[in-house]
Amino acid sequence: MSGTARFQLPFILPGQAQKEVFHNEALTHLDLAVHAAVEEGPLSTPPPAPQVGESWIVASGAVGDWIGRDDQVAGWTESGWRFILPQPGMAAWNKSAGLWLHWTGSGWSLGEWPVARITVGGQQVVGERQPAVPSPSGGTTIDQEARAAIDALIATLMSHGLID
Repeated sequence: MSGTARFQLPFILPGQAQKEVFHNEALTHLDLAVHAAVEEGPLSTPPPAPQVGESWIVASGAVGDWIGRDDQVAGWTESGWRFILPQPGMAAWNKSAGLWLHWTGSGWSLGEWPVARITVGGQQVVGERQPAVPSPSGGTTIDQEARAAIDALIATLMSHGLID
């Protein structure tokens, strides 16, 4: 069966009988791929009682109905399992984790989103990681409260991953 390059949506060919079957199959695949949301995953075993409209990410080495479908999005439909091959940049919301999954081209990344910077209201709030900030030291008169505050700021920036 011929189909689209990225998601293998089936084409309707001239003179083809039962066009509605191919059209409905394409709609089913679109329903899985567009604004994808998965129950959880990656999983290696299909769930025992899936509901129509639910989908999962298939883990490597999957078993049962998912054998040979590593890394694909598996969706349960009225006609059984349908699978979507992920494309680089594809995202899916992981309902159980409350985080985005992102297909890197070689694996699903959970909760990590590749960006160059983050802006809020037109203002950049996070950009490239900057070099480490040295803790204050030296001097003959040391203000312990100021030093503790600066150390706390440095620790917070480091815990957020903004500096080394």
